[in-house]
Amino acid sequence: MIIPVRCFSCGKVVASDYVKYMDQIKEIRSSGREVTPEETSNILDDLHVERYCCRRMILSHTDLIDEILPFS
Repeated sequence: MIIPVRCFSCGKVVASDYVKYMDQIKEIRSSGREVTPEETSNILDDLHVERYCCRRMILSHTDLIDEILPFS
C-alpha cells in the first residue's frame, strides 16, 4: 500500500528515505542492469538508515497503490 510514515518498531521517519531510495534504484535500473545486494546496502548506508528495523520497512515494502486505486 502506501509506505508508513514511521518505522513500526523504533518510530524513525522512513517515508522520506523510501522516496530517495526508490529514486536511486530507478536510476540504476534505467542503466539496464539489476541492483546488487551490495548496492542496496550502500544506498541505505548513504541515506543513514542504519537500524535493521528501518531497513526492513524500506526493503519489504510493496507499492500496490496504483493497482488498488481503480477499485475505489
